[in-house]
Amino acid sequence: MRLGLMIVVILMHLNCAFIHAESPSDSAQSMAGFCKKYPRTEYASLKRIAYDSNWFELYEVAKGVTAIYEPHQWQEVVSYLIEGNDSAILFDTGNGIGDIKAVVDKLTDKPVQVLNSHGHFDHVGGNYAFSSVIAMDTDFSKGRQKGQPNKVISLEVSKDALCRVAPKGVTEANHIGRPYSVSQFIHDGHTIELGDRTLEVLLVPGHTPDAIALIDRQAGLMWTGDSYYSGPIWLYAPETDLMLYRKSLERLIAESEGIKALLPAHNTPWVNPDVLVDTLKGFDLMLLGKAKKVGQGDGTVEYVVEGEQRFSFLMRDEPLPYRSK
Repeated sequence: MRLGLMIVVILMHLNCAFIHAESPSDSAQSMAGFCKKYPRTEYASLKRIAYDSNWFELYEVAKGVTAIYEPHQWQEVVSYLIEGNDSAILFDTGNGIGDIKAVVDKLTDKPVQVLNSHGHFDHVGGNYAFSSVIAMDTDFSKGRQKGQPNKVISLEVSKDALCRVAPKGVTEANHIGRPYSVSQFIHDGHTIELGDRTLEVLLVPGHTPDAIALIDRQAGLMWTGDSYYSGPIWLYAPETDLMLYRKSLERLIAESEGIKALLPAHNTPWVNPDVLVDTLKGFDLMLLGKAKKVGQGDGTVEYVVEGEQRFSFLMRDEPLPYRSK
């Protein structure tokens, strides 16, 4: 992976930090600045759960909901253990660098099923360690079961990607996305019963064809995966469909009535749901040609929308499906 694309990866999940590096020394300085952002102030209001690990941090974000945060790697992935009286869902399994199965085993003795927000490697990395994995019935989901070779994701444990050393035994030379098997394929509207908690699955394609949101209506919680998180929203992948993404934003807004918090898959685990409306407005302004276009190299551009809130979208450098109104 060339340097420009490496910087794109840094950019895609940063919150309010826009890095433009053109040389290895710039890259090192940018990463050093990124690492100094920790700890994020948003975590100060959350209850941290004691856990002996140099990779994961655990936070109780709601009753029966634990955020499993990987703050020392540039993706800043947040996975969630969602527990009911009878069973639990692990929503995403991180990037596979740390042992998330050991974390889950420490947190609960209930039966656990894995459900992924989508099939990108930084959300399915720990799937291989679980016997029960459910996924959307899409070709994209099915194809991701084969894992990712070292040459594709080795940079995820390079010195440029880390704020501390990787867990013992994990190196840039041996890191892979391990294959896994899906035990059940599901569809839009599927519900998961955990005992005293019901979770509803919404298919929200755009970021990927299999992207989903998860809703606990009784608790007023919506897990958004990568359809929304605080920071430049990454719509760069070949499988991303911009107009499907816009429709999915509309659906998330429509489904957010009664929701008190969004729980995204990167950066911060508790966000006011009103931000979805502003995200759609920013997206439409971009499609109207009212966003600043900033080249990022390697075929990518960032569209920045200024206003009361600053939004940006990182995308392929190709013509936009502009809207006339």
